[in-house]
Amino acid sequence: MSASKGKVLVTGGAGFIGSHVCEAYRNTGWSVTALDDLSSGRRENVPEGVELVEMDIRSEDVGSLLAGRGFEIVNHHAAQIDVRVSVARPTHDASINIHGLLNLLEGARAGDVRRFVFVSSGGVVYGEPDTLPVPETAPKKPLSPYGVSKMTGEHYLYFYRKVHGLEAISLRYSNVYGPRQDPHGEAGVVAIFCDLLHAGESITIFGDGEQTRDYVYVGDVARANLLASEQPLADPRDIDDVAFNVGTGRETSVNELAEILMDTSGRSVEVVRSEARPGELMRNALDTGKLNGLGWRPERTLAEGLERTYASIAGVR
Repeated sequence: MSASKGKVLVTGGAGFIGSHVCEAYRNTGWSVTALDDLSSGRRENVPEGVELVEMDIRSEDVGSLLAGRGFEIVNHHAAQIDVRVSVARPTHDASINIHGLLNLLEGARAGDVRRFVFVSSGGVVYGEPDTLPVPETAPKKPLSPYGVSKMTGEHYLYFYRKVHGLEAISLRYSNVYGPRQDPHGEAGVVAIFCDLLHAGESITIFGDGEQTRDYVYVGDVARANLLASEQPLADPRDIDDVAFNVGTGRETSVNELAEILMDTSGRSVEVVRSEARPGELMRNALDTGKLNGLGWRPERTLAEGLERTYASIAGVR
């Protein structure tokens, strides 16, 4: 391995996406520390050679950690990510996603961190889009406390850049899937379907199944984080200047997803139809032209990514 490029702290580094981001940093020469309270992350997800600090992002100790370790970059993946939880418990969502973020930002400022990479959401911040694929400049119409907290985070980052000089960049993810995604708890539909297919159990599709999402492979997302960490940033005029959609630009319906996964796994199970869930987003796909302009492209096709994901989940069940 080459000499270290510098030190990076990845919050949520024991989680599904965060652990892949840790791995990508490590493989390209960074000295990596993962911060995770292990409420949903797993110790075994943390890649070899990455230090794990078990800590809540709201802890008073976060300031001391950031002030004394010489981190160049903070990459912030730790979050409350369940939309339903945010609706039922908005103060809990704000405690983690807003107060926790501010705790990290104050620590980053005290510790002279150069850049803060923030994970936002390309699904919830735009709401039901007027045009597809959705560009970064589209109207922001979050319909859940989770979406509001992510949008609020982007505004706080803009403030810290303008007032305190902290470089900040936001990555608005579409639906991320891949190995290490837990099919239980806060799982996405890909992991849930993979788990049920492997067990030979029926899968449930809500509504007519024609609702669409933009599914992006976690390895491609990790590469976007590397680019966001090293890309020169101009002084932003607004939050969209330093925000980048991370997706494929392609819509895939839930019905199509189920068909591809059955074909990939070689298993066929009963499809149970259930009532549509109130307030569910009907269509989404992200315009990634800005990120493409920096040299990033998704490398995995959906079929390839789903094959890898199913093999991973089937192997750990």
